Amino acid sequence: MRIDILTIFPGMFEGPFSHSIVKRAIEKGLAGIFIHNIRDYATNKHRNVDDYVYGGSAGMVMMIQPIADCIEHLKSERDYDEIIFLTPDGELFNQSSANALSLKGNIILLCGHYKGIDERIREHYITREISVGDYVLSGGELAAAILADSIIRLLPGVLSDETSALSDSFQDGLISPPVYTRPAEYNGWKVPEILLSGNDKEIKAWNYARALERTRSRRPGLLNENE
Repeated sequence: MRIDILTIFPGMFEGPFSHSIVKRAIEKGLAGIFIHNIRDYATNKHRNVDDYVYGGSAGMVMMIQPIADCIEHLKSERDYDEIIFLTPDGELFNQSSANALSLKGNIILLCGHYKGIDERIREHYITREISVGDYVLSGGELAAAILADSIIRLLPGVLSDETSALSDSFQDGLISPPVYTRPAEYNGWKVPEILLSGNDKEIKAWNYARALERTRSRRPGLLNENE
């Protein structure tokens, strides 16, 4: 998989992709993440990428030309399955979205800033708009990092135990059950006996019951969505 990220703050991605699972995926050649500075496509001497809003509203808007030129340059080199704009008014990102995007080959993630991007970019280039939550961030960079991480960890060969991703929260519409590791007892606090029994059938039943209980308590909306 190839992910191209368009941003005016490329330095924000130095940390998120230099560690853990995403780093290993890149080193294995299972994923490629390429950061593009939109300012490199600005045509004025100050490399400005924003301008005032038509109509007199407050704030600045990212200009059409640098973004369009960057996207056109990338599209001239390869085909893209999705060109995604990270925006608070997009569809809410969830595990189902991550699963679907992990099956794609090439994706562009566009990070907005200020009051947003010129609407003509959304009309003529963007194929999908995604939000990571009902709140506003200073820009789309953190959202893009979230998408990239959640997608890449699902690629075959990325996780050492590929079945691990299948038991993550939300994969079956439920929150994951509680998990434990050694020691079996600490300060008098014991791991539930069923988990030490070795009875796979009973353990699976216990895990499902706890996941259902936890989802009903913490995220009841998930149960309503799956009914």
